Amino acid sequence: MNHKKTFIVRGMDCASCALTIEKALKEMPDLLSANVNYATEKAVIQSNQPIDSSKISNFVKDKTGYELVEEMGRQEHAGHDMSGMKGGDMEGHDHAKMLKEEEIRKLWNKFLFGAVSSALIMALGFSEFLPGLGGLFDRSTLFLLMFILATPVEFWVGKQFWTSSWASLKRFNVSMDTLVSLGTGVAYFSGLAVTFMEISRIPAAVTLDVYFDVSAVVITLVILGKYLEAKAKGSASEAIKKLLKLQAKTAHFLDEGKHETDVPVDRIKTGDLMRVKPGEKIPVDGTIVDGYAVIDESMVTGESLPVDKKEGDALIGATINKNTSFIMRATKVGKDSFLAQIVAMIESAQASRAPIQKMADFVISYFVPIVLGISAATFLFWFFWAPYGYGFSFAMINAIAVLVVACPCAMGLATPTSIMVGTGKAAEHGVIIRDAEALEVAGKIGAVVLDKTGTITKGEPSVTDVISFGGIDESEVIRCAASLEKLSEHPIARSIAGYFKPEEDLLKVRNFSAVPGFGIEGDLILKSGPKRYFLGNASLMREKGVDIRFALLQSEKLERDGKTSLFLSDGKNLIGLIAVADTVKPTAAEAVRKLKELGLEIWMITGDNERTADAIAKAVGIGKVMARVLPQDKAGKIKSLQDQGKLVAMVGDGINDAPALTQADVGIAIGTGTDIAIESADITLVSGDPIGIVNAIFVSRKTLINIKQNLFWAFIYNIVLIPVAAGVLWPKYGILLNPMLAGGAMAFSSLSVVLNSLRLKKV
Repeated sequence: MNHKKTFIVRGMDCASCALTIEKALKEMPDLLSANVNYATEKAVIQSNQPIDSSKISNFVKDKTGYELVEEMGRQEHAGHDMSGMKGGDMEGHDHAKMLKEEEIRKLWNKFLFGAVSSALIMALGFSEFLPGLGGLFDRSTLFLLMFILATPVEFWVGKQFWTSSWASLKRFNVSMDTLVSLGTGVAYFSGLAVTFMEISRIPAAVTLDVYFDVSAVVITLVILGKYLEAKAKGSASEAIKKLLKLQAKTAHFLDEGKHETDVPVDRIKTGDLMRVKPGEKIPVDGTIVDGYAVIDESMVTGESLPVDKKEGDALIGATINKNTSFIMRATKVGKDSFLAQIVAMIESAQASRAPIQKMADFVISYFVPIVLGISAATFLFWFFWAPYGYGFSFAMINAIAVLVVACPCAMGLATPTSIMVGTGKAAEHGVIIRDAEALEVAGKIGAVVLDKTGTITKGEPSVTDVISFGGIDESEVIRCAASLEKLSEHPIARSIAGYFKPEEDLLKVRNFSAVPGFGIEGDLILKSGPKRYFLGNASLMREKGVDIRFALLQSEKLERDGKTSLFLSDGKNLIGLIAVADTVKPTAAEAVRKLKELGLEIWMITGDNERTADAIAKAVGIGKVMARVLPQDKAGKIKSLQDQGKLVAMVGDGINDAPALTQADVGIAIGTGTDIAIESADITLVSGDPIGIVNAIFVSRKTLINIKQNLFWAFIYNIVLIPVAAGVLWPKYGILLNPMLAGGAMAFSSLSVVLNSLRLKKV
């Protein structure tokens, strides 16, 4: 059995921190996988054994210094009593949210303290130029005051950097925290040494200066960057927050006597009856048992038009009742609800890692040691080649600047922040993306294969023609056909079974069996006794030895009109021909046109004959058709396109589409289809609207472009500024990068990546 747990990671400052934790976790036995995401600040762990949360947390704490807290938020608490919480809703007991808010508050408080202390240190540093302060302090007193102010900034405000650095050092690792703590530590401890020398009246101190301002300001700026980054990352995950806010807080519960009582939604159980009044949110997933309604489902499906609902129709929790009062029965509550499942899928996608991120992870794993080498080389070079009399201070300032400016945070944020915003934006369009890999691949596909029934068409065919042969009455033809189809779950079967009225006049059936791709057969119990009947396509009739040549012209004419022909035989003779037509979805043609505008190759695949398939394809503008494809052969057709070097997306909704959805590079399931199809898919269209296919691919492409922009900026930032910090521009242009400016630039680089990712919200 596969066990899975999610932990909130506290104290991470960069992507290298995430890699350090992930590496440590992978040392633990029995773990199948460990994925630590810097952007979401979560660790997802899978094991073939039950996971001991305290053991995991203690191990990581000892090995890395980072704290892991098991996530016990929406997923675990959605299904039981939380009446003591805020409204008893999923959002009210969210550990991740609480911890994040706490972290942001701490970062802000630390920034304020650091900013005030830094300002005072800098004021002391320039005291000789400030009115009223000049000559007030001697050098030893001045340095001592600066030391007193800088110490809490270095070791309280910057505590997380020192703690993490020490933990990494114990494992013979280095991280971004190593760069910050080493850079500011050199400035702080050199200042401390000079202060001690000055107090002790050591003559050499006269030629030296302190750099407490560098230590304090750099840490303060880095903390400010972390604060802004945390706020921005919170904005990146707004999609989940919006979904959670949709949930109703209370429900009008009806007891056995139909007495109405208002109760928190979390107390509703499967099978409970509730009244929903006009303008109210549907409390939970369920069905209408009395009345009718017009429901606004736009907040979860992306569909702008309200949907008519009658008795027996399914309802989605959190959608809005537009007009009349009705009674409903709860079918899914808590973590089993539609909304909870969508939230779970989005969170899973946001925590996953895209293949393109591997490049950034590879660079980060080698980046920090290389930076340490560049910093050491910078110090040694300028120590011997700096302007006369400035060797040590010049070398140290440049070495510190290299350490501070080289933080790889931007590289670590480049991919996951785009994934967070992109998957959230897709969800707003009713597109649920299972993981980051699916999103990336969807942005690269070159061909889309659309299943006909349920994807291009509504999947709700109706009987259009009934033709009888051999003197049999048409009513008897449809009666026999409906009796057989009553036992089938196929959409066409349901249309034929529903066409015959009254239902009680249907014949009893024995020994029923379906022949996938061909039709059905069974023994109808007639007054004269049981008799074997067959209902299906021409291939089934030929296989059973039934002569259908005289009916082929009529069948071909029906098929040219886009209708599907079904032959009915009593085992010996053809006794009837039934035509069924499926209506094309209103937006199908528009979706095909927009997919072509995206430069995609469009195919339609169906088990129908060529004439019917061509008629439907022509109606929506598809020029490439694969007809008479048996269910078991659909995956093979997808494989043949892949063998031509194409990345293929398959769109379908039925059980027979599941193998093809799995075979495709990206499987897109129509949300109105079967559960197995959705489980087999990488992307789910909640509403079933073909426009969702366009939205899925468009958002995926925009997200992929955004990731590449972020990675480009992150790489360019380091490529350009590290040499500047090292002083390569000094000999010719006299340009140096002060460590304090380097700290600001580092913070800006991370923030700019997050802000660029947030632009996806406007897609």
